[in-house]
Amino acid sequence: MNNKIKLAVAGAVLSAASMANAGIIIPAGDWTLDVNGNVNAFAIFGNQDSATAGNTVTGGIAELEDSSGEDSTYAINTGLLPAWLGFTGTTRQNDLDVSFTISFQPNVSDNQASGMGDTLTPLNRQAFITFGDKSWGSVKVGKDLGIFAGDAILNDMTLLGVGGGGHRSGGVTTLGGIGSGYIYPAWKGQFAYTTPNLNGFQATIAITNPDQGLDGNNGYNQDRFGIEGKASYSWTGDVAGKVWASFADYDRNGAAGTDAAGAAATYRQDGFKTTAYDIGATVTSGNLGLVAYYYRSEGAGTLLNLQGGQGVYDNGSALKERDGDGGYLQATYVIPTGTKLGVAYGVNNLDEASGETGTTLLEKNERWTVGAYHPLTKHLNLVAEYNKMESEAHNGNDRDSDTFSLGAILFF
Repeated sequence: MNNKIKLAVAGAVLSAASMANAGIIIPAGDWTLDVNGNVNAFAIFGNQDSATAGNTVTGGIAELEDSSGEDSTYAINTGLLPAWLGFTGTTRQNDLDVSFTISFQPNVSDNQASGMGDTLTPLNRQAFITFGDKSWGSVKVGKDLGIFAGDAILNDMTLLGVGGGGHRSGGVTTLGGIGSGYIYPAWKGQFAYTTPNLNGFQATIAITNPDQGLDGNNGYNQDRFGIEGKASYSWTGDVAGKVWASFADYDRNGAAGTDAAGAAATYRQDGFKTTAYDIGATVTSGNLGLVAYYYRSEGAGTLLNLQGGQGVYDNGSALKERDGDGGYLQATYVIPTGTKLGVAYGVNNLDEASGETGTTLLEKNERWTVGAYHPLTKHLNLVAEYNKMESEAHNGNDRDSDTFSLGAILFF
């Protein structure tokens, strides 16, 4: 993936409306409208372990055979990125740079017999405005990609492909490295302030929707907004790169549940605390690209946005959080044909809470990815990927699944 394609990926995910990364530009009076996005589809071939008691891993990503005993799957789905249509308008008014972004994400996979009735709900991941000036920074108000772990997903090479999950048809998107390298940053309501670029240094702080990622808020009021932030430093030259660190902090309430022994219990009104932080770096030298990423969490789970991190109840009242950590290493190299070859290893770990022993709860999701990404044109990539997933439980249960995918992704 060359630099133009990498910019197109970031533009499709974040609808960054800069002229250097423009889609289809339409002048409209005081406004400039940028229409951008992508269309992608993949043929995905999967193979899974048998569904046995020894393969039960609660929260595992590695898939199992279906109820009929079939251990192979064939599907045509989008990859980690859904198909995307974004609209960004920009203008300069009263010494402010003002913009809006609205995006829509239709589906590729449809299991209807007629092929005409889309039973999947189309996604609407972005609806936000920004205003600011390069002298003091910018403010974002609305729904956009989360700040914590946002850089982790943007630097994942499977953003152009499939990664983990998505073996069966009818899914909205696959998982990429979500749950096996990083926690999904998700798309959330936010009020965010970003500093101006200070010789490569930039920081963002935001309040976010506090209900985001709950397993169910059960009608409880949240104690406060979520808080997320990030600081980064970028540099250019023969060896270019970026380092960043981000965090998320929430107070959680949730739905009724059960304790480790299966007895009914309910959350306390003050719920439990979720915290997570990460650090990452990307380095590019010539045709070689490297990414290293690591996170730690408490009560944040391993997969979806800050879900699944709750543990056992103490005397049926106080909820104990589970600790977790993980990360990924990735290396890519562009060969003379322009094809980018890549290999990545990712893992997400989740500890047992105090009082839990030998449960089927996930201990770790582990992923190996090998991929080839060929720019047929400056906008169109052909993609081939192989992913091996392994999920293990704290009681020793484990299961494996493999996927091979072929497809294409076009950015505009």
